[in-house]
Amino acid sequence: MEVRQLIEPHLERREVAIIANLDVQGALGSAWWPTMNAPETFTKLKQDYLKDRKAIITINNISMETKLTKFYPQGSCFGPGLWNIQFDPLLKFQYTEHTKAVAFADDLLIMIRAESVGEAESIANVELNKITKLARDNKLRFNEGKSKVMLLTRMKRKEKKEIVVYLNNKAILQVNSLKYLGIIFDSKLTFKEHIKIWLKMH
Repeated sequence: MEVRQLIEPHLERREVAIIANLDVQGALGSAWWPTMNAPETFTKLKQDYLKDRKAIITINNISMETKLTKFYPQGSCFGPGLWNIQFDPLLKFQYTEHTKAVAFADDLLIMIRAESVGEAESIANVELNKITKLARDNKLRFNEGKSKVMLLTRMKRKEKKEIVVYLNNKAILQVNSLKYLGIIFDSKLTFKEHIKIWLKMH
């Protein structure tokens, strides 16, 4: 609903939008503890929870162990909260007025609105370059191979529909529909494709 509410008014004004769905490589397994700026009241709990964690592997009665500085235990009650703190700088980052980031767990969506395709493409590349640097500083990496970008427009006049948006200095795949949290967004924000698939399933 938040994605639709942010983009719909711009499409109605015959503007355009770009949605970038960025895949975090390794997700919870990539979280580097030292970069996590937890609130002061949370810090002691975090330190105790992550203290003395190590990984051990045993093969043929020979054991090896290593100290951990990354990774939140999968399925843990505390892991998602720690991940939210880790991911928070990306959501609170000082984007331009054209840009908004939304996320659920490690599913990050960057939305860019502009008056033309060229302007939206340019802003998207500037913003994703900033995001790449911020992620790198926090020991996170976005996977350009699994990330996707989509242009949304309802304009009927001739204008280019192909965009090139870079992540980690590599162009990411442009798609005509994008599934986010179980909802299929199409390039005109009509949800026709989502409804069609839902009807086939039911």
